[in-house]
Amino acid sequence: MSPTRPLEFVALLCAQLLVGFAVGIVYFEALRRTVARFAARNGWLEPVALTVSRIGVAFAVFAIAARSGAAALLVTFVGFLMARTVALFCARKAR
Repeated sequence: MSPTRPLEFVALLCAQLLVGFAVGIVYFEALRRTVARFAARNGWLEPVALTVSRIGVAFAVFAIAARSGAAALLVTFVGFLMARTVALFCARKAR
């Protein structure tokens, strides 16, 4: 990912940051639901399906970002970590 104009490059990195954040929010919400399903002991199929799907989506997004370049991968990961911070804050606030 090396566009000819620097502003275009920055815009693409901002988009990657938002993608990482969105995937992170979805990932950690699915993780919360998985833990709730396991704790409720309502079976194993739904929690396993949630686990496989969230890991698969995260893998696909990070693979696409890696193919776009190191900067895109790094920015996507930063967005993912920002979502983790928000998820931890919400979890602590809910207690």
